[in-house]
Amino acid sequence: MKIALLGYGKMGKTIEQIALQRNHEISYRIDVQNISDLQLLSKKNTDVAIEFTSPHSAYANVRFCVDQQIPVVCGTTGWLDKKTEIEQACLKQKSAFFYASNYSIGVNIFFQINEILAKMMNNYPDFDVQMEEIHHTQKLDKPSGTAVTLAEGIMKNIFRKTEWALSPVIDSKQLEINALREENVFGIHSVNYTSAIDTIEIKHTAHSRQGFATGAVLAAEFLAGKTGIFGMNDLLAL
Repeated sequence: MKIALLGYGKMGKTIEQIALQRNHEISYRIDVQNISDLQLLSKKNTDVAIEFTSPHSAYANVRFCVDQQIPVVCGTTGWLDKKTEIEQACLKQKSAFFYASNYSIGVNIFFQINEILAKMMNNYPDFDVQMEEIHHTQKLDKPSGTAVTLAEGIMKNIFRKTEWALSPVIDSKQLEINALREENVFGIHSVNYTSAIDTIEIKHTAHSRQGFATGAVLAAEFLAGKTGIFGMNDLLAL
């Protein structure tokens, strides 16, 4: 399979390693230095594009692929105000779009555990829920897309929380997210339920980029030859 890498930073290079190990070919490596090469991508030279860039670049990159009917896997977060527009264009063009806030298999299992716990805790209002996420200092969006997905899973099941907000919160209906940036942290997410008596905590810690990169390549393999809109629940049959 021929894969185009849109974004050739640390994540892009890790994805390249995994893709080559799985006997795929890299058709293009596109970064800020050669962004004009994006126009060279076509269905003839690329089977799937994998997009990991920045919030201000993701929409244009993904939209180009959708319009060219090149299946595209996107892992860039912080641009989701335009995701619905991409999905509509994808359906219109009969293209393929795969989005996840996090491609780690472990994190997606964590998403499921988070929702199950939240559904249980909805019946115990004495427990307040807070979240914390820690990432490397180069991460531009805050909170992380993974934290937002966790927050959405909580709010879907705990009716006393109606919106998320970065610390400090001013309303008990807000789900507090403490977002920290530290050197050399690949991603730590924790959800805490605290009462006057005790605390329940669930936590996921990423030890490297390998999990994210492997998931992205698996998503590309899944997406090749398909049309429609997909996510990790489709890939993992969760």
